[in-house]
Amino acid sequence: MPTKTTVKTELALLVALAVLWGASYTFIKIGVETIPPVTLIAARTLVAGGILLALIRWRGLALPRDAASWRRFAFQACLNSVVPFTLIAAAERSLDAGLATILNATSPIFTFLLTALITRHEPVTMRKLFGVGAGMSGICLIVGTQALGGLGHQLWAQLAVVAATVCYAGAAIFGRGFKGLDPMIPAAGSMLCGAAILVPLSLVFDRPWALAPSTASILALLGLSVFSTALAFCIYFRLIHTLGSVGTTSQAYLRVPIGVGIGAVFLGESLGPTAWWGMAFVVAGVAAMTIPARQARLAR
Repeated sequence: MPTKTTVKTELALLVALAVLWGASYTFIKIGVETIPPVTLIAARTLVAGGILLALIRWRGLALPRDAASWRRFAFQACLNSVVPFTLIAAAERSLDAGLATILNATSPIFTFLLTALITRHEPVTMRKLFGVGAGMSGICLIVGTQALGGLGHQLWAQLAVVAATVCYAGAAIFGRGFKGLDPMIPAAGSMLCGAAILVPLSLVFDRPWALAPSTASILALLGLSVFSTALAFCIYFRLIHTLGSVGTTSQAYLRVPIGVGIGAVFLGESLGPTAWWGMAFVVAGVAAMTIPARQARLAR
């Protein structure tokens, strides 16, 4: 039977996932300065998939060989990497990393709506409704009214990030279908499928052999691939089965202050004056959307 220590472990992993994905926006911003978006994401999925495959073999595990499993991996790849990764990378050529973080943080809202209106695989409770409201209130406080006033600019880039967010919501729900598999299996399978889709596109459209990426972009790509993708996706698929899809995507609220803070330190982007109050609301939203669901399982 799960213990309180197990609950603390899952919540610690949720925070770790928020840090890894919060940093990804800064990695992407630095990466696309000299690497085209499709090539950046093709390399990201290829490197991450290779690392995960090596870890799987080191642990004595094996990827499935049936066609049905690989079709599911390919669909998960489209929802969770190919489409959203590329959209965000393309958007960040003109959009600040902090603003991309904030827009992408709406994934729990779309997951909540898809869950409530379509799949109904998790109960819609008042605490989750409170979590959605508290999290979005915190986001608004962090962004500040001046930053919100800039949402009308660069509309295509903002819509691209929102579209990526909808993909993430669908991926969080579809990812529940991999229950019973070691978390590294669907992570590696989806990354390898993503690379199989994106690498040919990169070769045709970007001609990567003719590029001259900067050292900063290369280091950002490595950080993005190893930490914000390979490691993060192992944690992600585990949390999908322990905290649920809504609970897992609620790390997006915590990712906001982390992502905005990293952007402020490394890219010189500014934080709003009410950031600390916003962070308190964000943490409250995360707690409301994750802890009750887990406690209910413990009670059963």
